Amino acid sequence: MAEEQERLLLTQKERDRLKVLHEVKQGHVTQRAAAGQLGMSERWVRELVRRVRKRGDRAVVHGLRGKPSKRRLKAKVRERAVALYRSEYGDFGPTLAAEYLAEKHQIRVSKETLRKWLIEAGEWKAKPRRVKEVHTWRPRRSCRGELVQWDTSIHDWLEGRSPEAVKLIALIDDASNELLARFVAEDSTAEHMRVLRAYLERNGRPLAFYTDRASLFCVNRRHKRYSEEMTEEGESQIGRALRELGIELIHAHTPQAKGRVERCFGTLQDRLVKGLRKAGAKSLAEANRYLEEVFLPQWQKRFRREPVSEVDAHRPLGERQDLDSTLSHVESRRVLNNYTVSWEGKPYQIPREAVRPGLRSSSVRVEGRLDGTVWARIGGQAVRLRRCERALPEQNPKVPVEVRKDHNRGGRSNWMKTFDLKKAPPVWVVVQAARRVG
Repeated sequence: MAEEQERLLLTQKERDRLKVLHEVKQGHVTQRAAAGQLGMSERWVRELVRRVRKRGDRAVVHGLRGKPSKRRLKAKVRERAVALYRSEYGDFGPTLAAEYLAEKHQIRVSKETLRKWLIEAGEWKAKPRRVKEVHTWRPRRSCRGELVQWDTSIHDWLEGRSPEAVKLIALIDDASNELLARFVAEDSTAEHMRVLRAYLERNGRPLAFYTDRASLFCVNRRHKRYSEEMTEEGESQIGRALRELGIELIHAHTPQAKGRVERCFGTLQDRLVKGLRKAGAKSLAEANRYLEEVFLPQWQKRFRREPVSEVDAHRPLGERQDLDSTLSHVESRRVLNNYTVSWEGKPYQIPREAVRPGLRSSSVRVEGRLDGTVWARIGGQAVRLRRCERALPEQNPKVPVEVRKDHNRGGRSNWMKTFDLKKAPPVWVVVQAARRVG
């Protein structure tokens, strides 16, 4: 009985390889030429030709095809992973769930394998591949500290576990993906300056910050003084502080322009929210503690990348640079006669040792600092002001003019009717008349 011909299913690569090996076997092509065509050594070509002569065309097919891999995970591991995902990580994505399974349960499985298991179990739905929109691609900056993107994210970070709403301020380096973030109670200039100070003390002064056109960073209507954050020079308080620090402030016109920080917020709203839930954070302090001690080190390890250049563009803070003075709310105030200035509707006294000639009625720079104190720049030096409990009187008050009660301002009094109130002639007329008489 004739043996049945076995039907082989070969890939296109295997077909091309088999064709060349047959030509070598028939002597039409040398082994050296075949090695150049196939991209392998002559020794391996000789071995494949020997196998084809011995086993036939099946020699080009890998011997493990159709057999289960020895590295295949056991069914118990699969069942446990799917059960843990169903009970604890129901809203996690396969990537984040794989990290938690490895860290918390010592189940080490790739994200794609876990994705396949979840799809087969009906716990995850495969998303259709969508055509991405084409945008102008901007390459990363080459040096660390060359450009830092800065923004705020308003999101339900604690998922209703805290009565107060928290917001996240983030600064991410464009070249290395290094992240500095803080939870704050309100999106104000003071909170942004506190985060900026933490960045400057940790890294130094970058070349430029990249922000949106929010009123905290940019005054959109310079011709009208409509904002409390606007300075006399027509810039925001943060813009003034960065100008004094020698840092360029660049404004983005679209969210896509600062896509680095926007993509960062997308990742944080997925990973950070779930991490805060697992840690049981219920307040602003607990959220910042988890962010600083746990999440940010994980971020630097997971998402940080080495810049193209080893040069660090950060500049150190100058010896004469006073961050307390620069990172404050600055306005110009007029000094009154009693050597006081008004700040937030309350009087503040200038100390006696700072008083000098010409100070009254002059304008001074008043600084409302982050610690709540009020300072003034007098003669190039910072002087702390003391708040007065009550308004002090002026040194040279204007004496009011007393008005007689019996004076009738509406017309003549009755006792003046007997008087002739004709207007007297000028003096020169009287003098000329006297000369004519003389």
